[in-house]
Amino acid sequence: MTEFLQQLLNGLSLGAVYALIALGYTMVYGVLRFINFAHSDVFMVGAFAGYYLNRWMPSDSMAGGLAILAGSMAFCALLGVVIERLAYRPLRRRSRLNVLITAIGVSLLLEYTGQFLFGAAPKPFPQLFPVRTFQFAGGLIVSTNQLAVLVLTPLLLAALHFIVLKTRFGTAMRAISFHPVAATLVGINLDRVISFTFALGSALAAAGGILYSLNYQSIDPLMGVLPGLKAFVAAVVGGIGNIPGAALGGLLLGIIETFVNGSRWSTATDAIAFALLILILLFRPAGLLGKLEVEKV
Repeated sequence: MTEFLQQLLNGLSLGAVYALIALGYTMVYGVLRFINFAHSDVFMVGAFAGYYLNRWMPSDSMAGGLAILAGSMAFCALLGVVIERLAYRPLRRRSRLNVLITAIGVSLLLEYTGQFLFGAAPKPFPQLFPVRTFQFAGGLIVSTNQLAVLVLTPLLLAALHFIVLKTRFGTAMRAISFHPVAATLVGINLDRVISFTFALGSALAAAGGILYSLNYQSIDPLMGVLPGLKAFVAAVVGGIGNIPGAALGGLLLGIIETFVNGSRWSTATDAIAFALLILILLFRPAGLLGKLEVEKV
């Protein structure tokens, strides 16, 4: 039972990170109906932003770590707006294939720019929060880094829920997702809302990058590739375009991956993640919480 609880805790910690990244994919898809494959590299930029912010203002307290987290989220929010303004907005009326190819190009640009600026060698990620380990009855071990993930992720998800359902920008996002032409006819500023969506998704990716790096202690310019792909799988499993579905898909994928890693099939962990995607697409194409939409021709 102790081993089961330990693996479940580790899976929830990993799944929370996948959920934060998947939310960026699903929000952009919900508004613009395309997959922003550069999103996984914004996750990488968020980790490096935290790394360099810690060098400029070293953190040895909870408040300092939260300040670095907020600074990294703000930087990546700005980066997301710049990417949308320069790369995607000029192609908004073009075919989705053009936008998809551009997204892959932006992803490669961020990766190779990261190698040029930061170097290709992995860097040790600093401890932003005070490090302590708690051992409970039966041998269950919980670190402060895992607690940070398990506490901060629900807070960020609650903040996102409030923004989407209780604010004017959230209402505008949902209106554009439902019918962009009708939304513009009632006075919604399409450009502003789309930029806000990219900023919000990029900020969550940065938070995911920080929390992921706290637990894995190493960062490099290609660190976003595999977590980004798995977060995309999580978004599809939950229902692409569905915010609760993205969170659910991330948690499920993290738990499944962790339990498989602890079994004799550990070498097939990544294969199982993508096999899950194939099964979902075969038997429930809309995802666990998604709904099939009839498209009129």
